[in-house]
Parts: sequence; structure tokens; C-alpha cells
Amino acid sequence: MERVSPRIRYRFADFTLSRTRRVLLREGREVPLIPRYLDLLLLLVERREEALHKREILDRVWSEVIVSDGALSQAVRTLRRTLHEEGSGRDFIRTVSRHGYQFVCPVVEEPESEEGQGSTSGEGSQGLPGRAEPDAGSGAPDSRAGPLERLLAPASTDEERREAAETLHDLGTEEALRRVAGRPGSAQAWAYLRDTRWDVPGAGRVPLSAAPLRWAAWSGLAALRLRRAKRLAGERWAAASFGGAAAGLLAGTTGGFALAGLRGQPVEPGLVASLALVGATVGALGAAGVGSGLAAAEALIRSRRTLALMVLAALSGGLTGALAHALVRGLLGAVLGQDFPALGGGPEGLAIGAAAGLGYGLATPRPSGGMATPHGSQRLIAAASTAVACALVAAGVSALGGQLGGASLDTIARSFPTSRVRLDALGTLLGEPGFGPRTRGALSAFEGLLFGAGLALGLTRRPVPRDLNHS
Repeated sequence: MERVSPRIRYRFADFTLSRTRRVLLREGREVPLIPRYLDLLLLLVERREEALHKREILDRVWSEVIVSDGALSQAVRTLRRTLHEEGSGRDFIRTVSRHGYQFVCPVVEEPESEEGQGSTSGEGSQGLPGRAEPDAGSGAPDSRAGPLERLLAPASTDEERREAAETLHDLGTEEALRRVAGRPGSAQAWAYLRDTRWDVPGAGRVPLSAAPLRWAAWSGLAALRLRRAKRLAGERWAAASFGGAAAGLLAGTTGGFALAGLRGQPVEPGLVASLALVGATVGALGAAGVGSGLAAAEALIRSRRTLALMVLAALSGGLTGALAHALVRGLLGAVLGQDFPALGGGPEGLAIGAAAGLGYGLATPRPSGGMATPHGSQRLIAAASTAVACALVAAGVSALGGQLGGASLDTIARSFPTSRVRLDALGTLLGEPGFGPRTRGALSAFEGLLFGAGLALGLTRRPVPRDLNHS
């Protein structure tokens, strides 16, 4: 892609778009547009010779977050409304079926001086003006009137209200709250302003304690967050489960080959396959539990993010571990008539979940507009941080007598004299006779390391938009 000069501005219809000043003007007056939508418009205008794929747009404009499939559609609708495309008889943004979007309005490029001065009339030597605010008694248009009407109107859709709230933040949070207070629908409007404050750089505080009809505002915010969680957390949870399954598969396969090598025996494909299957199952279940907590925390809670990740991941991991412990003990007791009280369960899941939340939270700063999705080296750092945290806690759990997957498997195998699964040989690696404390700790740390890495890599995978799966 050809590098775009930052000292270029674009004219189309009666609009001027300045990259230098990051502003959209219509006949010399600034048009309110939140920063991310301005980024989208700049991208479409600069790459107007081609139809941009939705995946590329999401990777460029929403590079640091995962957003719902409708976020791009909402942004394009907002741009079309801002450009007054509907009813004007002029097309600005063309939808390319099952592909993406293209800017189709004729554009004239102009050089822009360092002072922001242009070469065309209408702005002269004053350059590009700042945001025009209405002056009392001057008859100037009120830039907040339209967004306020959409935010408060009962017939407005969720996307229209969210876009209106973001615009009002960009125009000034304090003034938006002042003008919302006391009007019909103010509690719901306050909830939208509170939820979107994280998505607009420079937005002010929206304390719910100061909201009119405080409890209605709280319940409205809870409903918004739950709908958001439903949209965003499903794919996130599934990707985390897949990452945990892959990590467990690797751990089981590695264990099978290691046991054969330490015993000086040929590799038994059946044993390796069995250990791989057990590892994948345990990893998927564990990641499903912890991943659901992490996804829910990111979707529901926007402040105190790391603490929220730790708490919800710990609770969901502990619940998953307790359920798995009860299920395995029940099945083994019913089939074999034996009890296995030493198997790992709730406490282990609680500890590993908290560790995963801490490691992941520290490595992924709070995102705006969606769930964190670091990529490249940042994604590897997030995986490494989560892996190290899980490994350290797993070793500590083992030292305190807890049992993770490998130790639980050894406990079960020892109840069957003919079992080919014996982890005693691993002790030779650490100079220890049999499957002793050092070996248990090392194996637990290895499991935690792989689990944390797989969980984080799955959790941060950017999903392909649904309408592109068959394009």
C-alpha cells in the first residue's frame, strides 16, 4: 500500500477531510465524529480506488480490540448519516456484497501546510477551524440536539443510542449529563453514557451515584452489559476452549513420548493417543471454565479490569473444577466401586483461574470499544504472562498437596495394577526415585505453563466476521 502523506486533505461534495487536523468539515464547520469513525472515513477515502475487505478494515480501525460483527455496520451507517447520503441522491460508501466497503464519491486531494492552511477558498488564511459551538442567542445550530434526541427517544435502536452517546462524549461529557438530567428517559440515557465513556478517548466521568433515578440507571447499565456479553463472549469462550484443548493435547502427547523414552521402550501409539485424548479433554474443560470467566469479565466490567478478570476467572474455574471432580469420582465409583478422594477439583480450578486472570490482565491494558485482542509480539507477551502466572501457581498448588491433571491421572492409574500409565519414570529427570514432590511440582508447572499459553492464545484470537465465512 502506498504511503499516504499526512499533509494532504480531501474534498468531496461539500465536505473537507483533514488528516493533519483530524477533522471533518462541512462548508467550513466541523462535523462531530468520534475518533474511531474518523479513522474509518480516512481509511475509506485514502484507499478509495479499491473495495476494502471487512477483515482488513477491522484489523486497521479496531486493531487493538475485538468487537461484535455489527460494530463495522454501525460505523458505516453513522458515516452515511453524517454525510447525509440517504435522500441526497449521492452515494458516498458502497457496500460490496460479502466483501466490504468502498468510498465512491469523487475526491479532490489538496496539499495542506504545516499550519493547517489550505489553498482553496472558504477557509483562507485561518486554516481549518476548531469545533463550532453554538453561541447563545446567535442562532447557530446546536450540535448536541440531534444526538440528544436519538439518545432519549424510546424508538431509537441500541446502535443509534450508542452512537449518539459516543458523539455527546466527544462534544463534552459534562454538558451532555447536564442536558440529559430531568428529561424523560434520562436514566437509560445515563446508562448509555456510562457504558460508552470507555470507548471515547477523553470522555469525562459518568458517576451512577449522581444519576437521576439511580436504580433505574443501574439496572439499565446491567442490561446493556448483559446484551454486550451475549454478543461478544460466545466466540471468545469457544476460542479459549480450543486453545486449552490444543495445550492439553500437546501436554498429553509429550508425556506419552517422554515416558516411552525414559523407559527405553518403543513408543506405544495407543498409550500416546490415550494420554493426548485425556490431556485435550482436561485442557478444553479447564479452559472452557476459566475462559468463560475471563470473557464475562471483559464484557461486563469496564473498571478495575484486572481484579474483575481474576475474580470471575477464579469463580468459574473453581466451579468447573468442582463439577469435574464430582463427575469423575461419581463415574469411577459407579463403574469400579472405588473412591478417589485425592483427585484435583475446585480449589485447584480456583487458583489456576485467578492466576490466569492476573497474568492476562497485567499483559493486556484496558481496551476501548470491545475486548482486548493484542496481536504480533503483544499477543505473545500476553500468552507468556498468562503462562508464567499459571505455571507458578500450579507449582504452588502442588507444593500444598493439590493435584492437577497429571497427578490425578497417576492417582487413578495406581489403582489398577495392569495399567501402563506410570509416571514414576519422570522422577529420573529430577534425580528423584519415583513420582515424588519435585516431579509433581515440575509436572504441575509444565501443565500450568501450557494451559496458560493455550488459553491466552485462544482468548486473543480475532474471529472472522460471520458474514465473511462464506465469502
